[in-house]
Amino acid sequence: MSVVGQLFTRRMLICVFTGFSSGLPLYLLFNLVPAWLRSEHVDLKTIGLFALIQFPYTWKFFWSPLLDRYALPMLGRRRGWMALTQIGLLAIIAGMGGFSPVSQLATIAWCATLLAVLGATQDIVLDAYRRELLSDAELGLGNAVHVNAYRIAGLVPGSLSLILADFMPWSTVFIITALFMLPGIAMTLVVKEPNLSAAPKTLREAVIEPFREFINRQGWRSALFILAFLLFYKLGDSMCTALATPFYLDMGFSKSDIGLIAKNAGLWPSVIGGMLGGLWMVKIGINRALWLFGVVQVVAIFGFAWLASIGHHLEIGALERTQLAIVISLEALGVGLGTVAFVAFIARTTHPAYTATQFALFTSLMAMPRTFANAATGWLVESIGWSGFFLLCAVLAIPGMLLLLKVAPWNEKHGGQVLH
Repeated sequence: MSVVGQLFTRRMLICVFTGFSSGLPLYLLFNLVPAWLRSEHVDLKTIGLFALIQFPYTWKFFWSPLLDRYALPMLGRRRGWMALTQIGLLAIIAGMGGFSPVSQLATIAWCATLLAVLGATQDIVLDAYRRELLSDAELGLGNAVHVNAYRIAGLVPGSLSLILADFMPWSTVFIITALFMLPGIAMTLVVKEPNLSAAPKTLREAVIEPFREFINRQGWRSALFILAFLLFYKLGDSMCTALATPFYLDMGFSKSDIGLIAKNAGLWPSVIGGMLGGLWMVKIGINRALWLFGVVQVVAIFGFAWLASIGHHLEIGALERTQLAIVISLEALGVGLGTVAFVAFIARTTHPAYTATQFALFTSLMAMPRTFANAATGWLVESIGWSGFFLLCAVLAIPGMLLLLKVAPWNEKHGGQVLH
């Protein structure tokens, strides 16, 4: 079957729904919550600290063995957890906007924390379900589809919701945003439970065996290099976009400008980059893709430094909107390319017998920079300014590239790894 033909299969359609459901809660924390808080005059340091609320995405591997070991009474081991987390996300998002950032900031922080816990738990089970659904030959394409749908989900809290916020109360905006969890819930009720994975017989087996298998397969030295690479590869890029929405607001752009221009200019290049990345990886391999796409990712950060050097706009015209669109499009193209290669590397490194726990561990390390390093972004911006901040992000992207020498050498097909 051709690549185009493989795109139009039931399994790829399921990957669209898993990606959209996975991306919506995280983009809400990334884009909508910071914009909401900034529009209600919450300071940048506080908004930056809200990044710490995303810690469940970093530490989700701690409870991922529970999802491998135990099944809920209804729908099966994977689908039961999927339904529970998705319904919970719908409820918490719908209710979150009813609180005031001025007088109820602590309550909002607790709601955002619960949202992050549910979102991270949903990611654990969706990643496991997708890994068990796809054959090894479908992993690259399936992950590209998932990542693109993940990015498209950002249109809701990062574009539609921001536009609606100019015309209606925030409480209504959050309710409308929550309703976009319904397609994922419908998908969960319709699909079948995968039959490829057998549940661990004991909790001890669910906790220990995934880590033992990874260390035995790689050896301690190689395993540590891989874990460090997963931690640092997207550090600069993640920090660069952590306060993107407040940055656009500080540059003088309105919420509608951000919704209509910034988010759409960022979406489609990243989708195109993701699909091109998936196709290019077939020819050049994952290792070389990580090198080439990583360079594009680093170079694109300098566009934000240039935009910041222009400074705040008293009036926004066609030129200013065009500059914003070009910079964001270039950065999004780099992110689209880099993310697809990165997720493909993670899938390649994950053993099918220990899907949920290993996938959760690797994606937790991928999320760690945006949780802890991003918490300092507000303080950094206020200390060194936007231009200095973006230049620092470019410097912090270099260690991850250097680690490619160990984990994904240019001339080695699999970077010396013994893979399943």
